[in-house]
Amino acid sequence: MNPRALILLVVACLTLCACGGVDPNSPLGKRKSIFKQMLHTSDDMNSMLLGSVPFDSAQFLVSAVKLNELAQLPWQHFPKVREEDHTNAKPEVWERQARFQELAQALEASTARLVIASRAQTSDATALDAPLQDVEGRCKACHLEFRDH
Repeated sequence: MNPRALILLVVACLTLCACGGVDPNSPLGKRKSIFKQMLHTSDDMNSMLLGSVPFDSAQFLVSAVKLNELAQLPWQHFPKVREEDHTNAKPEVWERQARFQELAQALEASTARLVIASRAQTSDATALDAPLQDVEGRCKACHLEFRDH
């Protein structure tokens, strides 16, 4: 293959790869970013509870507050009509809005309870396991109903 043809092939491949990305300013891009931040924050908290990293009650509280703030955000980035972008959200998100909102509110309530528990526990990491598991259970419940895995 001559160098010119090889360059054209590489440029074509790079162009096609770029088309598959999600616009970070789109509703899909914004909610994906929020969900990733939620996952990262939850993972950090779990690491403390599992002993992978030392438990730091002040940092756990900061993470709980951050998770609570993040839990309020993604719902505004689900447009009224399903977008054409590739999304992992099932059509049921738009078809069963009342149930979707019910699960979103349940997550918000569980993250608020996690903040309260985190403020109350300054040394007993085991007391924070149940509230964090409740948050993760709320995430999982919504994923089972509304996310196309």
